[in-house]
Amino acid sequence: MLSYAAPKNFYPFAGKLIPWIGFAAVVTLAFGLYLGLFVAPADYQQGQSYRIMFIHVPSAWMSMFVYVVMAAAGAASLVWKTKLAEVLASACAPIGASFTLITLVTGSLWGKPMWGTWWAWDARLTSELILLFLYIGVMALQASIDDPRRAARAAAVLALVGVVNIPVIHFSVEWWNTLHQPASVSKLGMPSIHPSMLAPLLLMAVGFKLYFVAMVLVRMRYQILERERHTQWVAQVVESEK
Repeated sequence: MLSYAAPKNFYPFAGKLIPWIGFAAVVTLAFGLYLGLFVAPADYQQGQSYRIMFIHVPSAWMSMFVYVVMAAAGAASLVWKTKLAEVLASACAPIGASFTLITLVTGSLWGKPMWGTWWAWDARLTSELILLFLYIGVMALQASIDDPRRAARAAAVLALVGVVNIPVIHFSVEWWNTLHQPASVSKLGMPSIHPSMLAPLLLMAVGFKLYFVAMVLVRMRYQILERERHTQWVAQVVESEK
């Protein structure tokens, strides 16, 4: 498996995985949405408006998960100076920012009927907004430095500093008095959410993770071609795909 750490070997390997993972993501998301929108019953307090949860909650999970992956890849690139780790960290940033933006938008749409306002400076909302700024900061830092390796190192340091925000987001509902409800899925013991709602929620979470894997592989392949464009093997790949 170590041989796939080389960009030359990883590129064709990722190309074989993308269609399968992408197909699995589409099927899982379609099934999860069907269960969430048409099979799960209406909530006895929130009515039909709660169904945005099937997008909002998995997106929120993914916004934190992708950041941890990005920071871990950044740490690996600093320690072992591997090109593939640098590429992974760079590929994660825009995807994680997209999930974070979806989280904030859907949270606002959900909050209006539930809380009577589009936005409140709630601890979790604010820390999630900070997460979006961290993603944007990482991308801006990468774009501001011409040398890809120097840019990757600088972005990795920023990503590692920002990791402190992840536990703040996760535990904010326990540390402060917030508008958000406490954990109902990941808490110790049995989840308090009904199985008919839990099943599509978990399916959507799996689907989003599969989507992330497929998209990060696509972005990594593109960045590998960009970084290695002057090598002979990239010239051969480009020639074979004409």
